[in-house]
Amino acid sequence: MSGTTTLTASQLRAERWRLRVRGYRQFARRFGKQRAGLIGVLIVVVFALMAIVPELLVGPLEPATHPTGIPFDPPSAAHVLGTDEIGRDILNLVVHGARISLLIGFLATVITVGLGAVIGIVSGYLGGSVDTFLMRITDFFLILPTFVLALVLAPIILDTFGAGAEIFGIRMTLIAIIVVIGLTSWASTARIIRSQALSVRERAFVDRARVIGSGSGRIMIKHILPNVMSLIVANTVLVIAGSILTETTLSFIGLGDPLAPSWGTLLYFAQASGAPGSGAWWYTAAPGVSIVLVVLSFTLIGNALDDTLNPKLQVRK
Repeated sequence: MSGTTTLTASQLRAERWRLRVRGYRQFARRFGKQRAGLIGVLIVVVFALMAIVPELLVGPLEPATHPTGIPFDPPSAAHVLGTDEIGRDILNLVVHGARISLLIGFLATVITVGLGAVIGIVSGYLGGSVDTFLMRITDFFLILPTFVLALVLAPIILDTFGAGAEIFGIRMTLIAIIVVIGLTSWASTARIIRSQALSVRERAFVDRARVIGSGSGRIMIKHILPNVMSLIVANTVLVIAGSILTETTLSFIGLGDPLAPSWGTLLYFAQASGAPGSGAWWYTAAPGVSIVLVVLSFTLIGNALDDTLNPKLQVRK
């Protein structure tokens, strides 16, 4: 008799769960050593709370028709961050703007990473003519001027669906920005995922899957995707930072929604009202600092995740 022991289905599930929990603990222990990443997480949590419950922090969004203060009033006890050109409280606008900026950043990232991951995995695993075709499309989007394409696509989307339309409670103006960012930012993600997929497809467990008759779709989902997931996670956090920056730029040049002001839209209003030239530094400082902090935080988290999830970096250290 052999000395091997056959595990039941329940025992296999319990063993897989135990290994998964141990993996989570190891990840938490390694990430906990990344001080910059922890600082980034703390800052993101603060802004996430601002985005989730802005009404509890500063009350409802102040409308443009009922200002509560003096135009361009500097920071004071009544208005901690001063007021805008019509007397609205800047703190109120910045806190409510967090919801719009983070929402656009997250949803645009879903499109960017989803599209980039699918194209990268398919291209890297299948190779050949499929790889060549997909990579030529990727190269085209890599060299395409993002903002020029955004200026072309956004009006088309708004003209097709109407600027006042809503989908799941999100105004079409914001959806247009989300779609534009997603469709113009996926190429670099596809390149990164493809490079990892090329390596994974040459491993022994992928060859065994082919031998037992697994189809390409099953191999890509069951074997390639799990082995590039850590790269996808780390890249996702960095893409969020890039998406927020892109949204800021698009809103600053006038593509934002004035009825749902983001941080970029606030900068646009500040520039249009002449705040920089009139000495109203607080108008641009508040949304500007918020953008810098959030983008920096996601970048710190992304770098920390890369250090934590990349086994080569762990060995090197």
